[in-house]
Amino acid sequence: MIDDLPVHVASLRRYAFVLCRNHADADDLVQESLMKAIAAARTYKADKDLRAWLFSILHNTFVSNERKFARRARAARFLDATLQEAGPSGVQEKHVEVRDTLNMLSRLSPDRQSALVLIAVEGLSYGEAAEALDIPIGTLMSRLARGREELRRLVADEKTSQLKAVR
Repeated sequence: MIDDLPVHVASLRRYAFVLCRNHADADDLVQESLMKAIAAARTYKADKDLRAWLFSILHNTFVSNERKFARRARAARFLDATLQEAGPSGVQEKHVEVRDTLNMLSRLSPDRQSALVLIAVEGLSYGEAAEALDIPIGTLMSRLARGREELRRLVADEKTSQLKAVR
């Protein structure tokens, strides 16, 4: 099991980055999660999906850390850093797009955020994502549907407000 951990590090880092919106915090989260996984290796059951088990540890570690730190403050720091790093117009447009997407995603509840990221970004199956979040598959599907609906509404509202600003 421990020998298979490196295969999953890139996926864990992507998911952690979406949750933390900061590379340093994401790396810390992945490291903490992997340490917990190694420490709990004896409890891992070989018939269980290792990837889902690791995502579950990462998610639960994030939720625990969030009780200690203000999630909104970290998201605001990331957005400020993104704006400061923006350089030439092509790169700047990309930063603005990433900032806007993460900003809209951050408006969703953490439950809906996690469901969307695990399915849409990480490509987990519904079963794997439900297992990683330790929820029934029906609950995952509900959070996913509501998250997608809310994200569509946020995008539509943003486009409407941009059109009004142009007029």
